[in-house]
Amino acid sequence: MSTINLNQEICSQRSCLESFALKFTNDVDDANDLVQDTIIKAIRYVDLYQQGTNLRAWLYTIMKNTFINSYRSGARRKIVISTVEDVSIFQTQKNAAKNLGENTFIMEDINKALANLPSVYAVPFLRYFEGYKYHEIADELDIPIGTVKTRIHMARQALKNQLKMYSSSSFIN
Repeated sequence: MSTINLNQEICSQRSCLESFALKFTNDVDDANDLVQDTIIKAIRYVDLYQQGTNLRAWLYTIMKNTFINSYRSGARRKIVISTVEDVSIFQTQKNAAKNLGENTFIMEDINKALANLPSVYAVPFLRYFEGYKYHEIADELDIPIGTVKTRIHMARQALKNQLKMYSSSSFIN
């Protein structure tokens, strides 16, 4: 089956995906967003689909993982928001100017450290940081899952070493 036909087949599954997404989200708008994200990811990674396997099951797996990842990041955002609510206006104003400059330098240092990483470590690390699972990264890079974990670990260690000047700071844990 050609890529164009497979993309059309993926899009034709929209109604099945909508009912499945509604079970996850219990909200029509969120379900539509989840379906859209699922279809985009499926089309983006259509080359990972194995001909002859169940397309709908593959799409459901993508949807489930997308929902779980967005739920986790949403849960983190709620934690940050509830923590921020406890901060007084005085503290926010007092630290805002100081943090703006510091954050710029920190981001420059982080970007330089990432640029210094060899691509064999940087690519798996960035994919993991973007929310991909180990097995998804392994499939994409065509390497064993243990190698993915090792490379991510090595990238973290290298970044820690390059950014150790911030280790006593609250910016890097």
